[in-house]
Amino acid sequence: MVPRQRERRRLMLRAAFLATAFVLLGTTFAPAASAQVYNKVPPKPKGDYVLICNTNHDCMWILRSVAEGDKKTPHPGKKPAKQPKPLCLYNGAPQACTSALGNWSNSQQCYLQSLSPPPPYSDPRWEGHTDGSIWACVRELGYDEGRHVVTRWVWLPGAPDTAVVDPVTLVYQAIAQMQLAPPLVKSAPGVGQVGLVNMPVWFWVDKTQNTWGPIVRTASVPGLSVTATAQVKAVNWSLGDGNTIRCEAAGTPYTKAMGVKDSPDCGYRYKKTSRELPSCKYPVAATAQWDITWQSTLGDTGQLSMTQQAATQLRIADAVPVLVDPDGSEAVAPAKSGC
Repeated sequence: MVPRQRERRRLMLRAAFLATAFVLLGTTFAPAASAQVYNKVPPKPKGDYVLICNTNHDCMWILRSVAEGDKKTPHPGKKPAKQPKPLCLYNGAPQACTSALGNWSNSQQCYLQSLSPPPPYSDPRWEGHTDGSIWACVRELGYDEGRHVVTRWVWLPGAPDTAVVDPVTLVYQAIAQMQLAPPLVKSAPGVGQVGLVNMPVWFWVDKTQNTWGPIVRTASVPGLSVTATAQVKAVNWSLGDGNTIRCEAAGTPYTKAMGVKDSPDCGYRYKKTSRELPSCKYPVAATAQWDITWQSTLGDTGQLSMTQQAATQLRIADAVPVLVDPDGSEAVAPAKSGC
């Protein structure tokens, strides 16, 4: 019984008791100032009683709490509103909101599992999107020997409607805040210049927080926070001639003072010219490999890898010899062909 109902019942009982006493005594009641003034005073029982008498000096003993009521009527404050438990339903039937299969989504009618790392944007599961996230939508069907797990893939533009927040969901929210960008590619020779076969080519990338790191971001929901830290671990250079090099560092910027030395940490020498290519240039791609570590306020930790890519082109030619006519005074350069 709630406090208000108990109080109401107590007051009703007191009123009924007094009303009965009023009927027994027959007239108006008033607390007795002195028992000696009145006649017919019964012996006082043990306990906290008060003497109630009528104008005819007829008296009776009544419990003080009943006669006077509580001096302070309790008014209980509002209890804090309880958080409603998440309601997970499968075709209207209650469903566990979390299990080994993931966290339940009422809209998808399945358990969702995040893909870590996510597939490349060329994967058909992205459905042509380059934002949002891909989730495995898992549901167990059948019974006894026929029980089996069915999985389908769904693309979601934002956070899923799972009743239990997956820390990895917050990880990707933190990564989205980082706005990681493709590497800022530089080379020597650079764009518009011509390199030579068997001569050093230098590669490097300019460092910024968004293109190299380290960069730290945090994403939170009530009761859970995840902090992610991203840093480029290496840059893989695809050189356009079928070869690749891996540079653990950002590379050293070239200056004229370097002369014809090889790059100390990220360089290459082409063995053939690029004149046989349709554009007369080697297509060069630099892929930055990001390592992302994360930790939640609940103690969960993890690591993800992501890549960002940028491209450039390099024109590589033969060293052009200068032909000198021994009988003349002018140098003759060979005729140009192709590029």
